Amino acid sequence: MSAELIKARSKIAGITGQLKKGKLHQAVISLHDALGIILRTPLIKHEQDEFARSLEQILFVLNKDAEFRKLCPVLLEYRKGEEKELLDTLRTVLQDIQGSAVEEAQALLAANEKAKAEALARGRELLAAGKFKDAKLVFDKALLQFGGDTDLKSEIADLFLAAERYETALEYLAQALADFPESVHIMNRIAMALRKMNRFEDAEQYYRKALEYAKDDPNLFFNMGRMYIDWKQWKKAAKVAELALRLKPDFDHARKMLTFAQKKIDCPN
Repeated sequence: MSAELIKARSKIAGITGQLKKGKLHQAVISLHDALGIILRTPLIKHEQDEFARSLEQILFVLNKDAEFRKLCPVLLEYRKGEEKELLDTLRTVLQDIQGSAVEEAQALLAANEKAKAEALARGRELLAAGKFKDAKLVFDKALLQFGGDTDLKSEIADLFLAAERYETALEYLAQALADFPESVHIMNRIAMALRKMNRFEDAEQYYRKALEYAKDDPNLFFNMGRMYIDWKQWKKAAKVAELALRLKPDFDHARKMLTFAQKKIDCPN
């Protein structure tokens, strides 16, 4: 038996296991691929007989599969010598399965987006009412379901930042940064929260880390300058304002920052 036919035999043999694991799509693909090999490979009589038996047996298993029956209410039939007809039928079945999978994925995505939007809206209401612990419970429950959603963590953090609950915001930002360690946006938000808490040295470290990935971002230098202004580090504020202006000469806010910092340097009192 040729290597190609051995591959076809292996694909058919693996179908039962794939069905047991709920991998219907992969099982039908395996049968489809095996049939393709059988049709394009010359077979001697005992090979024809072997594959005919194998196909009959695997179709019996496939037709009994509950998930397959939902998608294909008509039994798949096969007689020796009708491999091409079976292959054509399987192509149609695959299209139906793929279409169903797309529809299910779209429906699931829509349901997930709705659930996240509802959690954010409810948490926002609780924050507005000053019920910070209750809001955190709502958000934490949402993250149990969508724990891998970095954007959701960042959105939750922004809500706590707006509510001036900086410690809590940092918790969610730290989770988001763990998911996406190179995110300049998240580093910037962490630094901003730390600045609001007067933890200037920590904020400075995050800005420096962010600049490793975005050294040409004038807004990042400007934000760093705001931290130095709050920290009363006038020379450093002037330096980063100058850097922002080199990158964006018409950056009015950076120019105002530079003017303010220079005045403080010239007249510290």
